Amino acid sequence: MSLGLLLPGQGTQHPAMLPWLLQTEAPDPTLDRLTTVLGMDWRTRLDDPRWATRNAVAQPLITGLALALWARLRADLPAPTAVAGYSVGEVAAFSIAGVFDADTALDLAQARAQAMDDAAARHPAGGLLAVRDLAADALAPVLQRHGLAVAIRLGPQRHIVGGPATALAAAEHELVADGVSCTRLGVQIASHTPMLADAVPALAAVVGTRTFSTPRAALVCNATGEVVRRPAALRDAFARQVAQTVPWDRCMEAVAERGVQCVLELGPGTTLSKIWNARFPGIAARSADEFTHPEAVIAWVRQQIARATAQ
Repeated sequence: MSLGLLLPGQGTQHPAMLPWLLQTEAPDPTLDRLTTVLGMDWRTRLDDPRWATRNAVAQPLITGLALALWARLRADLPAPTAVAGYSVGEVAAFSIAGVFDADTALDLAQARAQAMDDAAARHPAGGLLAVRDLAADALAPVLQRHGLAVAIRLGPQRHIVGGPATALAAAEHELVADGVSCTRLGVQIASHTPMLADAVPALAAVVGTRTFSTPRAALVCNATGEVVRRPAALRDAFARQVAQTVPWDRCMEAVAERGVQCVLELGPGTTLSKIWNARFPGIAARSADEFTHPEAVIAWVRQQIARATAQ
């Protein structure tokens, strides 16, 4: 039995997400801690995008939800063979893989958000833009003209680019005029670009005070697109990824290379599972957010693994 886990990043949160996660009388230390961080009314405040998209809210929220989901499901699922987190999803990925515990994950999510906000404050307002159906070599001169950078590489013709908001608007206008599909993302800083360079030493200083253990699963890191095992290398990768291009296409390939029989996206939204299914149609992927109760998630994973094993 071989299960892959993908942990989504911020921007996937929405007011109707994962209603069954809170429908339990059993205590959940992670959700309790999340309430301490975000306030008792965090669920209802998701209707306010200005609040929900703030780094200080979104990063611990996405981290805590993923860890609470895994706490509900892990007793009935096989231990993951490979784990990869997308942007801030990497915080939960490290924890699920056994590098550090859930409390440390939430602490680091808050520290990551603060370091990124502090670094972004030293530059003009930034953001991210999704660009589809354009090859990297055709996109490159546009980015150079406008002083932008590739933040996340999703595939040969799918990229997330980042930089100053005014430059993004100009590049978007140019690209759309040429028939290129573009979508502005609900992120207010240029994550994974050189604009966040000052966040790296700040985050590295925090990470240096925490204990990192050797992961129990193959942990694919955003900084390298490869499986990383040594704690010292994991600390470095964890801090560096906030200011450099994330090769998510390579991260997915690294998960697939571990021979996973199905993939579960562990968080709100369906972004990563849709990207996975387009890239690896022979390895089924779904998001926990597609199901109405945890038993349905468990049944689907077991069914997919049994089907793949029988082939």
